[in-house]
Amino acid sequence: MKYQNPVVTGCYPDPSICRVGEDYYLVNSTFEFFPGVVVSHSKDLVHWKQIGHCISRNSQLKLMEGNMNNTGIFAPTIRYHEGIFYMVVTNVTDRQGGKDNFYVWTKDPAGEWSDPVFLHTPGIDPSFFFDDDGKAYYMGTGSPEIYLREIDLEKGELVGETVKLWAGTGGAYPEGPHIYKRNGWYYLLISEGGTERCHMLTMARSRDLKGPYEPCPHNPVMTNRSLRFPLESVGHADLVEDPDGNWWAICLGTRPFGYPPRHNLGRETMLVPVDFSGDWPVFGDQGKVLEEFETDLLPESAGNTNDSENSFFDDFTSDERDLGWNYIYNPDWSLYEKRAGGLCLHGNEKSLKDASGIAWMGRRQKHHVSITEVTLEFPCTQDGEEAGMTIFMNNRHHYEAALLWEGQGRKLVLKRQIGSLEKTECKLDYERDKVVLKLESDLEVYRFSYQKEDGSWEKLGEGEVQYLTTEVGGHFTGNYIALYSCGNGKKCRNDAIFSNFSYQGTRSGEFLR
Repeated sequence: MKYQNPVVTGCYPDPSICRVGEDYYLVNSTFEFFPGVVVSHSKDLVHWKQIGHCISRNSQLKLMEGNMNNTGIFAPTIRYHEGIFYMVVTNVTDRQGGKDNFYVWTKDPAGEWSDPVFLHTPGIDPSFFFDDDGKAYYMGTGSPEIYLREIDLEKGELVGETVKLWAGTGGAYPEGPHIYKRNGWYYLLISEGGTERCHMLTMARSRDLKGPYEPCPHNPVMTNRSLRFPLESVGHADLVEDPDGNWWAICLGTRPFGYPPRHNLGRETMLVPVDFSGDWPVFGDQGKVLEEFETDLLPESAGNTNDSENSFFDDFTSDERDLGWNYIYNPDWSLYEKRAGGLCLHGNEKSLKDASGIAWMGRRQKHHVSITEVTLEFPCTQDGEEAGMTIFMNNRHHYEAALLWEGQGRKLVLKRQIGSLEKTECKLDYERDKVVLKLESDLEVYRFSYQKEDGSWEKLGEGEVQYLTTEVGGHFTGNYIALYSCGNGKKCRNDAIFSNFSYQGTRSGEFLR
């Protein structure tokens, strides 16, 4: 059978995986978006379903405001030991309070996770390793060595000395460490080169957990650097052994387009077969990650076509909000309300360009080619009141179509912000307080339209995709399609009601019609 990468599309970076019986569990970074740390489940490693989050309560931790795309939840690791799931991760904050690295635990990964246990450790990208004697160990990223300490998980304390394990092969930013024990060897897998196009995996091994570690003679063991492949920047991997003894890597990568190459969906999750029959593992196609792999080692279900991730509909009538919706920073729940007519957003005095908590609810853009529609009812009457749909990279890079009250009347507008440059591309007098908005995307433009009273669509305008790419305006996240309401200086007097949200994407190169 053949399968396509990425196996999880959209901004799902820094994957970590564990297996319990025939069930696989995956976690991903979430940065400044809430809830934090996506948890997904699979039976076949190819088809994944989101089942929860490790950080689902405001009381668990505070996400730092004021910066976007480069703070918050970085690089989780998930491990299972004696009936308990552990997730250890970094919350990149002001780094002064000793609450950067922490772990949470649960017996049900789809349920609620514990409050954080803070570890007061330096560095980022923490990982756990459980040895055969039952001892647990914490690994972190030092400067530049990967280091190891024993940890007492019942007390939440690190014990014993800090042991420096390995600094890698000389590439920038040795990080993302994981240890696996096989045939009496301890294998240490790390990433080097930075999470850009020089990203790579390197490996070392030792007969003793605390070293010394000898590098693999074939390092890097996995990289697509210097190749014009459909997938680039591959790295930050975690290994898992399936019930039949086959090994697999889950890693991140990007799908670039154009020249020079750029990407707008963020770093996505890839699946790579690993041949571990020899002394050292062979990743993918002789160390390269392909867009399509052919294998007979996966369960039959892996070959099934799964279109569930290609489309989504929400009328906002359910008591439980779909797990795919996110908020910026810790949400102020007073800004969100479920009503009979749909989702109600109470806009505060902020605006989209503020790196602060606003009435904003978004979903990851998962396909380059997509169509999104939503119905908005917004009887705005106060100057500056605004509500609409945005394609959003961060507070300085976004395009949106919205209803806005300006002067003495209601307007239908298309606005763009690219860094410090802001422009209203289109402004129409609009008497009605209800509108259906449409956003279409491809590799070139984001195109906004609205539905006229006769049911036909009228184009509002468009904006280039290239200005909403990581290479232009981002750091570590991809684009979101979001609904928002804001007062631009004053709290909104009127509420925005959203209904009938629909998203349809395709992985093919053909445009949707």
